[in-house]
Amino acid sequence: MLNISKNTISVKTEQYKTFNKTELTRANVMFRRWIVTLAVLSFLVLFLPWTQNIRAKGQVTTLTPDQRPQTINATIAGRIEQWYVREGQLVKKGDTIVRLSETKTDYFDPNLLLRTEQQVNAKTNSVESYASKGVALDATIAAMRNELRFKKEQLLNKIEQTKLKAEAERNDYLATKTDAEIEQKQLARTEELSKQGLKSLTEVENKRLKYQQSQAKLISADNKYGQSIQELDNLKSQVNSADSEYANKIAKAESDKYSTLSDKFDAEVTVSKLKNQYANYVARAAFYFITAPQDCYITSATAMGIGETVKEGEAIVNIVPSVTDLAVEVFVAPIDLPLIKIGTPMRFVFDGWPAFVFSGWPNASVGTYSGVVLGIDNVANDKSKYRLLVAPDPKAPMWPEALRLGGGAQAFVVLRDVPVWYELWRQLNGFPPEYYADFKVDKKDKK
Repeated sequence: MLNISKNTISVKTEQYKTFNKTELTRANVMFRRWIVTLAVLSFLVLFLPWTQNIRAKGQVTTLTPDQRPQTINATIAGRIEQWYVREGQLVKKGDTIVRLSETKTDYFDPNLLLRTEQQVNAKTNSVESYASKGVALDATIAAMRNELRFKKEQLLNKIEQTKLKAEAERNDYLATKTDAEIEQKQLARTEELSKQGLKSLTEVENKRLKYQQSQAKLISADNKYGQSIQELDNLKSQVNSADSEYANKIAKAESDKYSTLSDKFDAEVTVSKLKNQYANYVARAAFYFITAPQDCYITSATAMGIGETVKEGEAIVNIVPSVTDLAVEVFVAPIDLPLIKIGTPMRFVFDGWPAFVFSGWPNASVGTYSGVVLGIDNVANDKSKYRLLVAPDPKAPMWPEALRLGGGAQAFVVLRDVPVWYELWRQLNGFPPEYYADFKVDKKDKK
């Protein structure tokens, strides 16, 4: 009522039931106390310490190159006669892996030196044939170069087509991802309204079904996009492989050509060179037995069976060293690189090991492992990211013994401790983590 009159009106509230019904009940008082308590607790949480961090992906590797998976190649061309190992077996350094036999007809004759002397006289009359062979090799080299050019043009056209396909599937993936996020939000809202009694259980189940369907579509779109990227990488690899393949063929043809021309002029001195070749034949016999370069496990054989022929330098078997110093290579974005230096601590979640991660409170995390940055690449890779080499922290618990090379890892670079309110303010404004280290000012210097 407006206080514009000098007359006052007194009302006796106890005479009316309405005043009694509108009084604040005990439940409302308790609810108001709970709201105030939660507000105070939320305010106090804002001043708790929060550890800033950077998330990145990586994979398990080793500290030194000689402990990584490698391939044993055949020094000479030959035919496989006998295997001495099986896949998965541990072998010691110097153990024989496979025995080869000779396949080149140049080395079959046991009286090679005696018969070579007879070949010297024949080569005098073969000068003209060498010249004809050189002309034929020129034609072969020209044909190889034309074939290489046509093949590269074909592969480049396929690459352009695959790029367009990958871009279309990427757009489908992004659209499907947006739909999945919308379905997730709608599901959360429907569940909240269901708890309040505003939505039925059937509506919640329908939203959950739509959300699961959107997740399935998202996985399918992601797989299609990944297949296109893999196909594009394979095509690019084929372009490089074509260059290498034809380069080897052309180099071999040119080598044969120059050898032919050289043989035309050097036929007279072949006899003296054969004495030097005798020592080479003796050394060649040692290459028939391929041995293990170090203690290792036989992972897979690229050349299999008995009687299969292999070329010079061709891979025969893949090995993994038995002793490895595990590490993790992590790839970070250029914007995060200034925050990291040698000795920066990191936390890892390895694929296959369950963990509960609290990124802001690393000490409260369960199932994570510690590491220390040992090396930082100075050049970004083809994906514009810098590689970090991280080793286990000697002061922390050891990494799982069952870790294998190539396994995935989720990395958390541990940075400065800041209040929760500061971290929320930084995230809302899109600011990067703290670049500057804390320092203290001496009181005397301050004066």
